[in-house]
Amino acid sequence: MASPKIDIYTKFACPFCVRAKRLLSQKGAEFTEHDITMGGPGRDEMRVRAPNAMTVPQIFIGDTHVGGSDELAALEAAGKLDALLVG
Repeated sequence: MASPKIDIYTKFACPFCVRAKRLLSQKGAEFTEHDITMGGPGRDEMRVRAPNAMTVPQIFIGDTHVGGSDELAALEAAGKLDALLVG
């Protein structure tokens, strides 16, 4: 079974983005990073996928909008992140 696609929308020098990417990397998860520091189509795409999102990172695992770094860490603390990463 293939792992779900992971997208993370970030901005330059964002410590929360660094934290989220570190956790995903520690889990061995491959992800696609979309740097929206200067706006552009990546920001527009993020706003379509998460209309109420105003901050970064915004993390999507498969069809699931996880939210930000705190939500990702909460999934890990609750023991639910591994199952989500498997699909």
